[in-house]
Amino acid sequence: MMMKELPDKPALPGRSVLTVLLLLLVCAVTIFLALRPPPAGITRVTPALLEPLNRPLPGAANLVSVQPHLDVTDYAHVGKLRYKLSTYLAQARTAGWLSAESIVVFPEHIGTWLVAEGESALVFSSGTTTDALTWAALGNLPGFLSRLVQANEADPFAAALFRTKSANMASQYQQLFSTLAIEYGVTVVAGSILLPAPTVLDGQIRVHGGPLYNSSFVFYADGRVSGPVRKVYPIDSELPFTEPAPVADSLPVFETPAGPLAVLICADSWYPDTWAQVEQAELVAVPSFSSPDGIWQTPWGGYNGAVAPADVAADDVGRLTEAEAWRKYALGGRGRQLRAGINTFLRGDLWDLGDDGQTMAVLQGELILGQRRDTAMVSSLWLEPHQQGVSLQ
Repeated sequence: MMMKELPDKPALPGRSVLTVLLLLLVCAVTIFLALRPPPAGITRVTPALLEPLNRPLPGAANLVSVQPHLDVTDYAHVGKLRYKLSTYLAQARTAGWLSAESIVVFPEHIGTWLVAEGESALVFSSGTTTDALTWAALGNLPGFLSRLVQANEADPFAAALFRTKSANMASQYQQLFSTLAIEYGVTVVAGSILLPAPTVLDGQIRVHGGPLYNSSFVFYADGRVSGPVRKVYPIDSELPFTEPAPVADSLPVFETPAGPLAVLICADSWYPDTWAQVEQAELVAVPSFSSPDGIWQTPWGGYNGAVAPADVAADDVGRLTEAEAWRKYALGGRGRQLRAGINTFLRGDLWDLGDDGQTMAVLQGELILGQRRDTAMVSSLWLEPHQQGVSLQ
C-alpha cells in the first residue's frame, strides 16, 4: 500500500528575518513618536522683576536688559516664546521704561534653541540636551542624514542638526524679534542664534552652506534687521560645531537713535582685539550665557576656547571667583571708557544646561551691578539727556 505524501510544512522565518522585522518595527515606532506634536497652549507667565540700575530719567535714552526665565516648552512653538518675551516688554512699557531711544538687549543663545521649535513632545520631555537633539534629528531624518554625511566638524551630529533646521530657525528668529521691535517701538539686540554663514539680503536673514557661527542681529523699530555680528571667540563647548569668526569683519557698529552701538557676544567682551574693533561705538551690548548652575561663586578657571590675552594676571586663575573675573576682564573692566554698556544673561530650565550670571552695566566709567536672581528680570540703565544720540527719524 502506498502512503500519501504529506505536504511540506510552511517554512518558518529565520532568525535573521525576525531580527530585521523587529528592527523595522522599532524604527517605525521611533519615527512615529518623534513626529508626535509638541506641547500646545500658552502657559501663564510669571512677571519679571523690574530693576532700575540708576536714577530713572523719563524721556531719556536707556539700555534695557531682558533676563528671561525660559524653560524647554517655551520653544515648542515660536508663538509661546514671543508671548513670554512680549509679557516682559509690556511690563517695561507700563513702567514708562520704553521709548524710541531705548535699546533692548536679550541674552546669548536665545535664538539657538529654536532648533527644537515644532518638534515632538519627546524633545521637550527629554532630561538632557543630548536626548533632546537626538529626538529632533529623528524627526527630521532625511534632511539630517544628508547633512550628516557632509559634516566635517568635530561634532558632526550637532552641526548637521543645526544646518537641517537653519532656514526655519532664521525665519522664526527674524519674525519674533522684528515683531517685538515694531510692537514696542524700540531697537532690539536679539541675543544670538547659531546659523550657517548668515547674511542679511534684501531685508531677510539668509543662511548658506558655510561654517556655523554664533551670530547676533539688531532689529529697528520699523522692523528692519541689520547684521550679522559673529562671535570671534567661541568657548570650548561651542568649538566642536561652531567656527571662530574673523575679527576684522565680524563686529560692525550700528547707528541707533541712542547713539553708535556695538555688540560683543559673551566671551568676545573678554579680549582687547575685539574691543579695539568697536572703538567707534559709544554703547556696547553684551548678550551672554553662563553655565552651569552656581558657577558665579566658584573659582574662575581662566580663559577657555582661546589663549588668554597678555594683560591677564596668571594668579587670578583660581583666586578670583567667576563673578569677579567677569567684572575685571569683561565689560566691567574693559568697557569703562564707554558712554554706557550692558551685559545680559539667560536664566531658566533648559534641559540639563544650568545657568548663572547677573546683569552688569557701565555708565561713564562706573560699574553697576544688578541683582543675581534666578528669575526673569528687566533692568534699565538711563543715559543722561545731554548724552543722547541723534534720532534716525
